[in-house]
Amino acid sequence: MSPPAVAVVEPQTPGNVGTIARAMKNFGMHDLKLVDPPELDRDGEAYGYAGQAREDVLPNHDEVTFDHLVDNYHTVGLTATTNEDARKHRRFPFTTPDELADSLRTVEADTCLVFGREDNGLTNEEIARVDEVCSIPASADYPSLNLGQAATVTLYELRELGVEETQLPDVERERADEAEIEGFYDHFADFLAAIDHPEEKRDKTLRLVRRLFGRAHPTGREVRTLRGVLRRAIYHADDETDR
Repeated sequence: MSPPAVAVVEPQTPGNVGTIARAMKNFGMHDLKLVDPPELDRDGEAYGYAGQAREDVLPNHDEVTFDHLVDNYHTVGLTATTNEDARKHRRFPFTTPDELADSLRTVEADTCLVFGREDNGLTNEEIARVDEVCSIPASADYPSLNLGQAATVTLYELRELGVEETQLPDVERERADEAEIEGFYDHFADFLAAIDHPEEKRDKTLRLVRRLFGRAHPTGREVRTLRGVLRRAIYHADDETDR
C-alpha cells in the first residue's frame, strides 16, 4: 500500500510547512497537499526548514481544496481537543496515532492525514466531514501542540506505512551467541572465586547475573569486553593472593 498523503489546511506560517515536509521525508511520505497556503518563497522559511525535503516533497506539493480531500481520500482529521463524549458526535470516537497506525496497516485505501490551522486547527464543520479523527494524548493542562510538532509525532507513529528500512541496526541479530554468553558465566564464576566471594552466595549471584544478561541481550563485543575486565581483575586478585 502507498503511504498516506499529508494535507495542511490554511497554514499561516511557511516554516511549519517546511517542518512538515521534512518530517514526511524522515518517515517515508512524499505526497503533500496544501489548502490555501501562504507564499512559499524558495529563499524563505519553508525551504529553509525543509532540509532535504526541499528537493522533492516541498516543491512537488499540490494546492487543493478541502472538498478535493474529502471527495478523493479516506480522510483522517488531526485535532488536539476531541470532546470525547458520545453526544459530541463530530469528534467521537477518536484514535491515537499509534492506534491509527495499526488500523491503516490492514486497510487498502487512498488515505490523507489532514492537519488544521496553527491557531484553531480544523473547524467543527471540517471535523464533521472527515472519516476519522485522530488526537495525540497530551497533558489535560496543555493539550495543544505546535502544528509542526503534532505532524512530526503523528508521522513518526505512522512510519511503518512509509519506511521499509531505517538507519538503525537490527539489534535482534547482534546478540552474542550463546557459547560466548555461557563462556562469560564461567568466567564470572572464576572471578567470584578469585575475589573470595562467600561460597554460599555464589550460586545465587550467578543466577542474578544470568537473569541480568537475559534481559540485556549483550552483543559479542560487549561480552568480550567484560570478559577482558574479568580477566584483568582475576589476574590482580591472584597477584594479591600470592603476596
